[in-house]
Amino acid sequence: MSFDQLGLTPELLRAVADQGYTEPTPVQAQAIPHVLAGRDLLAGAQTGTGKTAAFVLPILQYLHANAPRRAAVGQTAGGRPVDAPPPMRNGRPGVRPARVLVLVPTRELALQVEESVRTYGAQHPVRSVPIYGGVGYEPQFRALRAGPEIVVATPGRLLDHISQRTVDLSAIEILVLDEADRMLDMGFIRDIRKILELLPAQRQNLLFSATFNNEIRNLAAAFLHDPAMVQATPRNTAAPLVRQVVIRVDRERKRDLLRELVASGRVDQALVFTRTKHGANKLAEHLVRDGITAAAIHGNRSQSQRVRALEDFKKGRVSMLVATEVAARGLDIEELPHVVNFELPMVPEDYLHRIGRTGRAGSTGDAISLVCVDEQKLLRDIEQLLGRPIDVEVIEGYEPDRSIRPQPIRLRTAGGGEVAHAPMASMHRAGRPQGRPAIRPMPPRPAVGGGESRSSFRAGSSRPSFGGGAPRPGSNAPRPMGGPGPRPFAGDGQRTMGPRPSGQRPSGPRPGGSRPGPVHAGQSFGATPPRPQNGRPSHPPHRSAGGSGSGRPPGQWRGEGGGNGARDGRGGGRPASLPGERFARQGERRGGRPA
Repeated sequence: MSFDQLGLTPELLRAVADQGYTEPTPVQAQAIPHVLAGRDLLAGAQTGTGKTAAFVLPILQYLHANAPRRAAVGQTAGGRPVDAPPPMRNGRPGVRPARVLVLVPTRELALQVEESVRTYGAQHPVRSVPIYGGVGYEPQFRALRAGPEIVVATPGRLLDHISQRTVDLSAIEILVLDEADRMLDMGFIRDIRKILELLPAQRQNLLFSATFNNEIRNLAAAFLHDPAMVQATPRNTAAPLVRQVVIRVDRERKRDLLRELVASGRVDQALVFTRTKHGANKLAEHLVRDGITAAAIHGNRSQSQRVRALEDFKKGRVSMLVATEVAARGLDIEELPHVVNFELPMVPEDYLHRIGRTGRAGSTGDAISLVCVDEQKLLRDIEQLLGRPIDVEVIEGYEPDRSIRPQPIRLRTAGGGEVAHAPMASMHRAGRPQGRPAIRPMPPRPAVGGGESRSSFRAGSSRPSFGGGAPRPGSNAPRPMGGPGPRPFAGDGQRTMGPRPSGQRPSGPRPGGSRPGPVHAGQSFGATPPRPQNGRPSHPPHRSAGGSGSGRPPGQWRGEGGGNGARDGRGGGRPASLPGERFARQGERRGGRPA
């Protein structure tokens, strides 16, 4: 069968021929007639079978042949004339309603589908826009205001635009759910249901999925109406052009074996899969240190980083692209020769999506899985899904050690067999107390003046204990001057790290105790301020020669003229407030004399 027998227009046939395709794939040959007839569709097809063109080609033909619905009466689904500009919303121009919505699970798949729309619509362009997270909103706002007919979006970012009223879904005529099983695996079922509630009831629905389970069947039953069933390939089978092999190796020697495969020429360019993002980063770093050009791509990388890594891989600047499951869907790399499972996936169906990146569009490919003793159960599950065993190979010099015991995979990360969370027994051997993690000791609190530490606090109190009966340390020395910087000495007498304070080094004994109250002009650090007499400040009182720092004559009882220690318990660190003193200070600040 050729594309001419599918009922496509000459413009689309020329676009397909320009891409070098002459015969449709099984899913294209079965799905395109149903979509052109306007029926709902439930299609099962593995990755790499051409299912994107199976819905893009008939959708483009539908848009070319049919004007927007309700155009005959001069109105759109929004209730305004077709040629009228959209109304203003929140001070910005409104958006025209889209006609086709394609929901995909990942950014890469959104870009791939939108690129297919532009490629096959080259003879008769149709405005389209990809909507996905990880990038700014403003470029997407501008693209949506331009009035695209096809919107390719991930569910999360589409809901963000819906909440901001920057996209209009009231006139959707065709809905496509691509990689529906992957969207459910990623937890998008609630987002999908919210989006379905906003769409018009009369529309055509297309659902494509590589695997089928109860959730997929329930979702299909909820919004598909008398769908046509298409099963291009047997369920849960790998592409026939992919050669699969398992190489057994110890967990700690996986990275060395991968390096050996690259050095021997068996693997020249490969997409390498790990289970975790941290494992992908670590493996890429190890490969670079081994002299192999590598890059990592996963969900934590920004969109620009992911696009740059993928572009470098396609152009040959990077030979190893280390990825997580985010790349198992949506990466369309022409003639990718190798896929390496550095770690087997936890879900057997993900194995099919991984190896589906190679052996596409009639090209052959190799899928190599490095399997250690910890992954025996995962391998059995994959073989049970495939319905047949996978060929096993052992590389000379990398034979697995049969004495190694398996470890739980949940305690491990990728990147060379390092344990993510060590067992408690290993912590005990390292000297950590049993039963609870080690607590980092707190350093002693440095004293403000160099004399008090944390031990000078009262038991059960949050305030310092000086002033509760103990004599106050001396503070006759002048206050050190200088610029900003750390204190020259800590409370334990040891010199602290960091730059030395600027300025001249002060002379005299070092002040002790905590930070005193405010310092007045002509007063030493820690001395009691003079009392006002008749509204004027008096001369500084006599200080004790003993250097007690209390600011009162020798033998004077605390509370007589010193600080109000009986009230605040600090032994005279703050000046007393005499009757009329507060008003006198206010009068001086206003420039007048007190009454």
